[in-house]
Amino acid sequence: MNLNEGLLYHLAATNPKEGYFYLILSAVLTATVIIVSYLLGSINTSIIISKVLYKDDIRRHGSGNAGMTNMLRTYGKGAAGLTLVGDLMKTVIAIFFAAFFFGFGYVRGVSTGMGICYVAGLFVVIGHVFPIFYNFKGGKGVLATASMALILSPIPFLVLFLFFVLIVATSKYVSLGSVTVAVLYPVVLNGYFKIAFPTVPMPGLAALSSIVLAILIVWCHRANLSRISNKTEHKISFGKKPKEPAASEEEDDDEE
Repeated sequence: MNLNEGLLYHLAATNPKEGYFYLILSAVLTATVIIVSYLLGSINTSIIISKVLYKDDIRRHGSGNAGMTNMLRTYGKGAAGLTLVGDLMKTVIAIFFAAFFFGFGYVRGVSTGMGICYVAGLFVVIGHVFPIFYNFKGGKGVLATASMALILSPIPFLVLFLFFVLIVATSKYVSLGSVTVAVLYPVVLNGYFKIAFPTVPMPGLAALSSIVLAILIVWCHRANLSRISNKTEHKISFGKKPKEPAASEEEDDDEE
């Protein structure tokens, strides 16, 4: 067995007479993947790091957001880097947990569990945005979504990252770059599947997950979009230390 096939595909291939059993098992494992992914997403790395390493709570400082940007402002690059690694790892664990049972890619031209892997990534993001451990108040899901795209679709990730850099460099609005690439994600992903797998349709769960993620990230940035429209959104500064955000901006300026 390998991660392209997944345990369930391997068992079904070697014991084809147990069709109904594997159908039920598939449903149970799908529910398990969703629950585990959501719980992993609900783990907030920045809160854990601030409490363990600094005996503090990041939510009492700066913008009050438990994200990488506020960690950078409050504790420095090391704490921000650990937060980034933590958010990446919880996405990695969830996706490979799904891949162990359902597979990671295509086997002999047939999609195995790739769609379930996208669902796992989606629920990590949902857990990050609405964490059960922190009264359903979390981040904006950008880092978790980027981690998911990097693992499952690295080429679309690179294309979208270039778009992000270009938009942020020209507009100075990180939030605008985040929202734009989120909206483009389903489009770019669909185009990639058509080119990379011309004879196999894009898994429906992958398409649905990317669309839900786009909607979720736009919704999480609704206040940023309003401030961009009013020209009051905080701009990123290149080459010099940015000024402190105004009091009205501090509540909703983090991107994670």
